Amino acid sequence: MSTKRLYYIAVFAVLAIFLMAPASAAQGTGKLKVVCTTSVLMDPITYIGGDKVEAISIADPTMCPNLQTDIIPNRIQLNKDFIKSADMFVAYNDSNDRQYNMPAVNDFMKANNYGTVTWKTVSNPSRGWNTPTNAKLLAAEVKGWLVEKDPANASYYEQRYSDYVKLFDAVEPTPEEKQQLNKTKVIVMLWQQEPVKNWLGMDVVNFYAPEFAMNGTKTPAKLVDDINANPEKYKEVAYIIENMQSGELAKGVEEALHDKGINAKRVIFTNFPGSVPNTTTMADVLKYNKQLVLPQATATPATPTATPKATPIGFEAIALGMLIGAALAIKGKSS
Repeated sequence: MSTKRLYYIAVFAVLAIFLMAPASAAQGTGKLKVVCTTSVLMDPITYIGGDKVEAISIADPTMCPNLQTDIIPNRIQLNKDFIKSADMFVAYNDSNDRQYNMPAVNDFMKANNYGTVTWKTVSNPSRGWNTPTNAKLLAAEVKGWLVEKDPANASYYEQRYSDYVKLFDAVEPTPEEKQQLNKTKVIVMLWQQEPVKNWLGMDVVNFYAPEFAMNGTKTPAKLVDDINANPEKYKEVAYIIENMQSGELAKGVEEALHDKGINAKRVIFTNFPGSVPNTTTMADVLKYNKQLVLPQATATPATPTATPKATPIGFEAIALGMLIGAALAIKGKSS
């Protein structure tokens, strides 16, 4: 058999592999398509759902949804094809979801005659999510939604859920860390008070909140007034803890403490997975926050608690490479 004939056989073999290959992901993956209001839900949905689920988040994780009235509609338009054909819509159903995220999706679906959205919502939206205990409770609800929607893969979701909740055990403070945290005095932003006080066990001297919260009684300006009036109360404060998604509110608080000779450091906790590097999961978020208030780890960047799986190279791609190499070799010999 001539080398030229062998060359053409190899080329036809390559074409045959492409023709016989399964449909590409663009033609349909068969996965559940889930629209999440925020990355707080997208995290457990994608982790527990694994390779059975695709998900998107409506809100940008780097800022509070109430600051995204112009951004959210644009994000919806960018994902319109996914949203209009989604299998499930999930929301935490807190005030931000009810005022901004859910109405934006509802309006989009209605305006385009794509149908009415039925939302899966958390049973207790006032519970919060930024402690291991609350994150595990959220994960249990997410697992229930997926099993209800896709009972054929119930055992798969159960196993993934079991793996997911173990991530939070790994970020709990060690006995040595607890000892350090328990004696650390802090000022904290309202939305981070529960994890700082009840999970990390830090000594909260005072807290502050945005103007719209608590009838404006706990603003940073009022906190500065208290620092100036009662400096002894704050003399051992080590950290002022901000909440990233609320914007930087406490620069004046830090300056007021420094003016009194109190060398407190302002650090910024986050509330949403994906808002800073290496925070793929909520467990990563909690680890990141914890490290910011542990002096020995402050300069150490957070590392993911879960490493994404690499995409496997398919048999067709391997065979294709081998055949192309063979064809080129044969062509080289015949030239």
